[in-house]
Amino acid sequence: MRLMHTMLRVANLERSIAFYTKVMNMQLLRLQEYPEGEFTLAFLGYGDESDNTVLELTYNWSEANYDHGNAYGHIAIEVDDVYDACEQIRAAGGDITREAGPMTAGTSILAFCQDPDGYAIQLLGKRGLQ
Repeated sequence: MRLMHTMLRVANLERSIAFYTKVMNMQLLRLQEYPEGEFTLAFLGYGDESDNTVLELTYNWSEANYDHGNAYGHIAIEVDDVYDACEQIRAAGGDITREAGPMTAGTSILAFCQDPDGYAIQLLGKRGLQ
């Protein structure tokens, strides 16, 4: 078994693809429209789906807003340098919601940003390097 992807529902597919490709530096791996179901799927990631877990963005043509509920936490992305990643994301127009620094009651360096739909993204430094 392996973890294949995480799916997020998005209100504006083009805006979300732009965020994940331009701000988070992911690649758009594939895009598939399903006219009979009135939805589009976009798969993005840092490498081929056969070797990497990827992000699936689901755009339902008739939905404009989603309630994230109180169970969703965040997706986590490992970065070489959390401080540098925050600066790059900010420079690309991204929203840093928690500045880089040590986690509460721990030593891991982390930060948070959010995507255009308000989903939290944790930036986590490589273990042992920060």
